[in-house]
Amino acid sequence: MKSLTAIVLLASAAFDISAAPEDLKVDELVVAKTHPDQHLDLNIKAARAFYEFWNTGDEQLLKKSISPQFVDHTLPSGRPQGPQGPAFASKTFRAAVPDLNVEVKKMVVAGNFVTVHMEFKGHFTGTFGSTRGEGQTVDFIATDLLQISDNRITDNWHIEDNLTLLSQMGVAKVER
Repeated sequence: MKSLTAIVLLASAAFDISAAPEDLKVDELVVAKTHPDQHLDLNIKAARAFYEFWNTGDEQLLKKSISPQFVDHTLPSGRPQGPQGPAFASKTFRAAVPDLNVEVKKMVVAGNFVTVHMEFKGHFTGTFGSTRGEGQTVDFIATDLLQISDNRITDNWHIEDNLTLLSQMGVAKVER
């Protein structure tokens, strides 16, 4: 892939990605090469900034990574549509799990689509609805399918292992 410095210079007209993290660890990156390297690198950069937002809660990364016309195609009940949706979700979840960390396990890039499999970890020490955490460990997986246009995420389809999460938090009972 081309050097990140060259990509940053080429992409600066589209949006400022210079502040996006370069060191977010990705366990496995799979690329289906259907566009020039520069285009692929910019899609990867947008996805990395989005997941670093989830890792840190830094809304500047969110603003740089998603389009103002962002659409969540699997919008959970109670979450606002559009760019404010991920910000709302992050604040709400961080109120319950302040030490939230996301690990990107696999990223698959195919044209304007990026599929990301990740693992969320932390400790439930805050409040979720009417349930107060007692320090329980949370560790669950999620998978996103992102569509990217003009170096920003325009669409997201996602699925989370909410049963595992809610069980770990003591909100849902799972019979084994």
